[in-house]
Amino acid sequence: MYTEGAPICDPKTPDGPLEKRWEQRRFSARLVNPANKRKLTVIVVGTGLAGGSAAATLAELGYNVLSFCYQDSPRRAHSIAAQGGINAAKNYRNDGDSVFRLFYDTIKGGDFRARESNVYRLAEVSVEIIDQCVAQGVPFAREYGGLLDTRSFGGAQVARTFYARGQTGQQLLLGAYQALSRQINAGRVKTHPRTEMLDLIVDNGRARGIVARDLVTGQIDTYTADAVVLATGGYGNTFYLSTNAKGSNATAIWRAHKRGALFANPCYTQIHPTCIPVSGSHQSKLTLMSESLRNDGRVWVPKAPRDSRPPHMIPEDERDYYLERMYPSFGNLVPRDIASRAAKNICDTGHGVGPGGLGVYLDFADAIDRLGKDAVAAKYGNLFEMYQQITGEDPYQVPMRIYPAVHYTMGGLWVDYDLQSTIPGLFVIGEANFSDHGANRLGASALMQGLADGYFVLPNTIGDYLADGPFPPVSPEAIAEVEQDVVDQIVRILQVDGDRSPDDIHRELGQLMWDHCGMERSEEGLRKALEAIPALREEFWRRVRVLGTGDGLNQSLEKAGRVADFLELAELMCIDALHRTESCGGHFRAESQTEDGEARRDDQNFSYVAAWEYGPQPVLHREELRFDTVTPSQRSYK
Repeated sequence: MYTEGAPICDPKTPDGPLEKRWEQRRFSARLVNPANKRKLTVIVVGTGLAGGSAAATLAELGYNVLSFCYQDSPRRAHSIAAQGGINAAKNYRNDGDSVFRLFYDTIKGGDFRARESNVYRLAEVSVEIIDQCVAQGVPFAREYGGLLDTRSFGGAQVARTFYARGQTGQQLLLGAYQALSRQINAGRVKTHPRTEMLDLIVDNGRARGIVARDLVTGQIDTYTADAVVLATGGYGNTFYLSTNAKGSNATAIWRAHKRGALFANPCYTQIHPTCIPVSGSHQSKLTLMSESLRNDGRVWVPKAPRDSRPPHMIPEDERDYYLERMYPSFGNLVPRDIASRAAKNICDTGHGVGPGGLGVYLDFADAIDRLGKDAVAAKYGNLFEMYQQITGEDPYQVPMRIYPAVHYTMGGLWVDYDLQSTIPGLFVIGEANFSDHGANRLGASALMQGLADGYFVLPNTIGDYLADGPFPPVSPEAIAEVEQDVVDQIVRILQVDGDRSPDDIHRELGQLMWDHCGMERSEEGLRKALEAIPALREEFWRRVRVLGTGDGLNQSLEKAGRVADFLELAELMCIDALHRTESCGGHFRAESQTEDGEARRDDQNFSYVAAWEYGPQPVLHREELRFDTVTPSQRSYK
């Protein structure tokens, strides 16, 4: 199903002591003087925390920036949905936190499948992010004396997560948006909302622009620049049902992959343990309940299988607080992959609650007794309101019911230490790249990575590339070729005129992926998926039905194009999962587990990044992971 290619390495990571590498790289990177910056243009696709902060910062530095998003406003990016918080190694609690501890927790949480250099840099920059956001007016929660408050999150035994109730992503995004708005007003950023990137222009081996469609008028336009930055998020919606916004998609990174950018670790998908369970086939997405709820909520199920009594009728001695029983050191705050598999296993044995037995309780009774209802409401009130509006149940009175769901993707386009892909001039930041989380992301680290990349890393590294600019004008032939490919794809979709909607096909793909490449993967299941997905893709091109034309607003056409990309990406995800016969983090192979059901890594054979090249058969390029500071060990949270 794939062929082996030459190994790949990251040539930009400095040598020397880990704690000096970022400083060393910043010093060695070439600079662009202010007068020359005004001659250079950078395209930034995506306006979430990574894209919004990058566009604002690059413009502040003096570059001309073209900013694109498919939403009607930059502030409607999916980062707004993040709830629980953002990590930083400030050690305000004096509880033993440090940059090194955050680095170690993140490396360990990712099951030792990330680069040491990237993760240490992330931990190092984290302390600057909080100062930046406070200066912008982000209303972080504060203690009585006025100091910033923190709380615990999964995978850590210290309280390092800064938060703004259950709206942290929204508040951070508004901070980035006001910085972006300032640059828009100054004329250094030109925004293009309701505009979707459909392909990447590569000329003379460099990324030089994009072809995009105006989602209101249907017009196809070309935009050229000296560099392109993709900040378009992850690909969790391959599974159809996920916690992502309905519009979140993989088109930008997938089409860049088809132009030559390697795609790394596509099988690494995070399943979040704290989601409202599926209620029926009518749903188009799932709703996340923040991991922060596991600070004070206790997870349990009835000890007796198929116990249908209401929760208040089940005495304490007939309840199984299974995370506290199985992982006494971390309890309810084990990392997401471990909590998710534990919930699935407990439900598979008949102890689940709610419709179909696909749920476990998240109970706040003890916290309300200990802290009082008002204190709990001050921390989590908006999350409780959201839960009640969706389910009709009051979590102050009865436990929440939760079940794992697809959330975040750790894979993405391969980038070097400078965040540059294998296409010169194409930089990839935030969830769109693979770089910082290994096989599993710890909670509250997504916002940290997005802002680290946008505010601090990319602005310091992109100059080394742009120092060679401005580059010659893009050749008309290169533009015409990509424009024609985009038009041909749209025409091809519209001409099928079949009998199945894009959503219908997408739903079928999502079920295939959940069943065979979801929380647990096996060789048998993955091979079934790899037989079914090409057949479904062929059916898409025979039977998809898109009403209307391409000359105007057509959301069915938008969906169809994205589903076509998901159908190709899904196959690569399964190939990657099949070739990696170990278990690690969010990638759990049934054939590779310990006697007590934990993930069993194979460091001797799989301690590498799997970077895939597009082709008739994917080509695997391995980047060996080197550990100079930590020694990979069997993860234990017991």
